[in-house]
Amino acid sequence: MTQQADSRLPLHARLKDDLNRRISTGEWGPQGALPSEAELATAYDVSVGTMRRVLGEFVAEGVLVRRQGRGTFVRRPSFDNALFRFFRARGDDNRVPNARILGRDRERPTVQVAEALGKPAQVLHLHRLRLWDSTPFLVEDIWVPLPQFDHLADIDIDDIGALLYPAYERLTGLVVGAASEELSVSSADPATAALLGCEPGEALMRIERLARTYAGEVIEYRVSHGVASAFRYRLELQ
Repeated sequence: MTQQADSRLPLHARLKDDLNRRISTGEWGPQGALPSEAELATAYDVSVGTMRRVLGEFVAEGVLVRRQGRGTFVRRPSFDNALFRFFRARGDDNRVPNARILGRDRERPTVQVAEALGKPAQVLHLHRLRLWDSTPFLVEDIWVPLPQFDHLADIDIDDIGALLYPAYERLTGLVVGAASEELSVSSADPATAALLGCEPGEALMRIERLARTYAGEVIEYRVSHGVASAFRYRLELQ
């Protein structure tokens, strides 16, 4: 067991804490399998049964995923379609919507953005429009801290692609492992109304998202707006 593990904790808890630390620091990413249960058990000097139980808990918690014949991997969450479950504009398929970056600027963060991102001195602000085919349905303002995202600031906009999180990983090595969202209602200002094809003052759904690494570091603050009349919400309770 490594020195980071608290010796006052039971073996099972120490084992889980240390494995969680290694996952959080990116030692194992979504692309490469973890060592086998037997290899990890040998490395930690525990039984294979104990290791299997701990890894099974990570699988149940959604941190790891087992792939038949390939091994155990860090689960890569999919957040890019998360907002689209709320809007009828999505349609019936699972296509990735188009993305058009309307602005990309280095700037000093507002108080709200600074608080969300841990008070960086400078941020990169992306102003983005999401479309199904040619129909706009989301306006997004996205802030990421600098200098961690300098490469995203310098790359050709056309090379970023429709999905930001793979670009983050490719350009910075940072992997989004979790996100939280908060929904509220706002009204369309003239600029947003023009982009969404609605009337100024029309009701919008406002979705705030904080995206975090596996280690819990917030690396993105995002505010998205979509026309409220296209919004839907469904919850099944059993």
